[in-house]
Amino acid sequence: AILDPQGNTTSGYGIDKDELEHDTYDVVCGDTPIEEVIVETIEPYVFMVPATIQLAGAEIELVSAIARESILSSVLHDIKNEFDYIFIDCPPSLGLLTINALVAADALLIPIQCEFYALEGVTKLLESMKMVKMRLNPELVVFGVVMTMYDSRTTLSKQVVTEVQKFFGNKVFKTIIPRNVKLSESPSHGLPITRYARVSKGALAYRNLAREVVRRG
Repeated sequence: AILDPQGNTTSGYGIDKDELEHDTYDVVCGDTPIEEVIVETIEPYVFMVPATIQLAGAEIELVSAIARESILSSVLHDIKNEFDYIFIDCPPSLGLLTINALVAADALLIPIQCEFYALEGVTKLLESMKMVKMRLNPELVVFGVVMTMYDSRTTLSKQVVTEVQKFFGNKVFKTIIPRNVKLSESPSHGLPITRYARVSKGALAYRNLAREVVRRG
């Protein structure tokens, strides 16, 4: 389920946003059943609730909605047993869309870029998680932390990984996603990295990460 108005995951799977009849906005802020919004992707067994820029208005509309923090949770309740995993792609801001994701989720998978300012964003996210856990979703836990955009040539990347490992311990996945040209190129081709460059370092890293996620789950 894509909750990011930028819809990068949607376009990254080659889905034409202009041809979509419905998107996540219609589910969260309208009366469209989620079953009517789910679309197939080019990957077998991978389905998506796509997002477009229309979702940007959801933050404002949700302010006055009844049970505004739990709308997504209610929507997903009816379909969650039909899938092995449901990933909720969140926007970078910590507004009502992200709160909806934290209330709906069983666990949090945190990607952290190997950059200094990324640590500040994680601190704010954990504060939001603590609030949601205390008031709205006491079962919410950190499932795992994945380090991304790692550049082995820089001291900063290594320092960020070390600090994150100190804080999160064994929650940090052993697989680290490197900076990789093919990873940067694949979204512009509307293909996931496993289709665009199957044997690239980026694709191999994400396959290893997927194995870790399955084992941990």
